[in-house]
Amino acid sequence: MTMGKPLRNVWGETLVELGAEDPRVVVMDGDLANSTMANLFEQAHPERFFEMGIAEQNLLGAAAGMAAVGLIPWISTFAAFAVSRALDPIRVLIAQPHLGVKITGAYSGLLAGKTGKTHLSFDDLAVMRALGSMTVLAPGDEIETRQAVRAATYAEGPVYMRLTRQASPLIFDDTYRFEIGKAVTVRDGADVTLISTGVQTTRVLEAAEILEGLGVDAGVLHVPTIKPFDGDGVAEAAAATGRVITIEEHTTLGGLGGAVAEALGERHPVPIHRIGLPDGFGESGPDDELLDKYGLSAPRVAERIKQILG
Repeated sequence: MTMGKPLRNVWGETLVELGAEDPRVVVMDGDLANSTMANLFEQAHPERFFEMGIAEQNLLGAAAGMAAVGLIPWISTFAAFAVSRALDPIRVLIAQPHLGVKITGAYSGLLAGKTGKTHLSFDDLAVMRALGSMTVLAPGDEIETRQAVRAATYAEGPVYMRLTRQASPLIFDDTYRFEIGKAVTVRDGADVTLISTGVQTTRVLEAAEILEGLGVDAGVLHVPTIKPFDGDGVAEAAAATGRVITIEEHTTLGGLGGAVAEALGERHPVPIHRIGLPDGFGESGPDDELLDKYGLSAPRVAERIKQILG
């Protein structure tokens, strides 16, 4: 697979473009601009960049005020800080009044670049999808992220977008068109439907290639929008094989696997297995070692799927 840019870089570059096109776009940072790449916007549009310091609750509260007067604020911080530290103002000041604050959950999942277990956030999708009126996005590569940032900017109401730190492979080409609320088939297969989200989809595609060598024809459905959820698209993909396995760099409680189980339970019940992080908290370590330990690297995913299929 061809390697693309880190999603954080794409986010920063796209905001620079949007800032040049629309004077309402502002960026508010929680003292992490050189990590999230919000510094690109700061350099291009310093008059619309606001350094709010390590005070995430105040950051989100101020963003609500900016949205209330017609601006389009994008929040720059790590997923662990946006979701855990600032949940109350997100819920009360942003989600309840349905304000158009766009929240970046950078350094999401396990892949926090050895910043330590305190900075890991793999319950963010479950938390944010439970908030009323919140759109939840997890793009899978550079091309999808560029389009998703633009779509999120002009989406009605608040948006949470999961982004990653390191470079990741490309899934799509320039013909791809992202749409909020739509899942997309990225690999056809007859034996089992694999469903994933975010950059974990790149590892699931690699796992599907490994499985092909073992005689398993696996289809892969990529779900970049966790909410609103494409239940009909998931049901259609499940019906094609009659068996579903979800794989996510997130706890199996309440994230993609939960959303898929809910959708299929109502539309098209089939056997379903969920692969993800167990209930609990993560550990400090290099990205690749953590992925392998928790069974989310491509070889480990293929091994687990083979076990499930018998």
